Amino acid sequence: MTGKWVMPAEWQPHERTWMAWMEEDYSHESTPESTHLMHQTWAKVANEIVRYEPVTMLVSAAHEAEARRYLAPQVELLIATIDDGWLRDSGPTFVKNGEILGAVDWTFNGWGNQGNWASWDNDDALASLVAGEVGAESFRSTLVNEGGGIHVNGAGTVMLTETVQLGRARNPDWTRKEVEAEIHERLGTNRAIWIRRGLTRDYEDFGTQGHIDIVACFADENTILYHDQQNPEHPDFSVSHEVKRTLQEAGGFKLVGVPAPTKLRDAHGVVDYSYINHYICNGAVILCAFDDPNDEVARGILEGVYPGREIVLVDARELFARGGGIHCITQQQPR
Repeated sequence: MTGKWVMPAEWQPHERTWMAWMEEDYSHESTPESTHLMHQTWAKVANEIVRYEPVTMLVSAAHEAEARRYLAPQVELLIATIDDGWLRDSGPTFVKNGEILGAVDWTFNGWGNQGNWASWDNDDALASLVAGEVGAESFRSTLVNEGGGIHVNGAGTVMLTETVQLGRARNPDWTRKEVEAEIHERLGTNRAIWIRRGLTRDYEDFGTQGHIDIVACFADENTILYHDQQNPEHPDFSVSHEVKRTLQEAGGFKLVGVPAPTKLRDAHGVVDYSYINHYICNGAVILCAFDDPNDEVARGILEGVYPGREIVLVDARELFARGGGIHCITQQQPR
């Protein structure tokens, strides 16, 4: 057919949101109570989103009853064999060609073969499973990549991170030119902005090695939000300055800094708490909260850049304790 496949921007209308139930708790302090808090948080995100659009949760048969106890009855369940709950990364990246729905099935290897804590044989099959469920044309890519490693503005530009797509543990034999060609072919983009590295904690246990969706994101075609760590005692202070400079040098976009939470450390080191890792759904933005004074600062900034959408705060500390945030556990299917 004529035309090309394009990944719509996240703020464009959704058909539904896809998620996956986090079944096993691999946090540092795994206990029955921590597992309960983990499930409670996954459910809270789904239960808020389903107020605005349909939600389908992948869950194994063994955990179906457990998930049902936590989830609102409006959340649909789909039985699947899964390894993890980070469906932004293991699930499909939806694209469209006119009104035809497609799904990019990236090669998934556990965020760079992190076999010390990650498993991924089942998760690498989820993109094609979901594509088949919704009747989308599925495209398998040989590029090792995850949905949290890309962010598009729906008008030709994609943001990437050198330590992700060009990382030795993901694509050691790919050149920058080859990565860009594959990304542009799959997403319908024509310009790539490369961030050198991600946030400091993201390179430690349960990290993604630099996903863009915790560092910077598009809020509309011409606006980029970036993580603004303002405390020089945090190592991300220099990261934020570098990211801002890179985006300024790229040119063509309005840049809006979103101050990082004031909390600097937890029991395991510096935190990567970030308001950038939010999720845009129909009529709302689901925003990470941290019981921090800057929660309301972030809400105010997002109210300004997402006019007409309700800003819904959900405590995301249980997500970040396991390596991600709200954006990481959600994946939009465009209408």
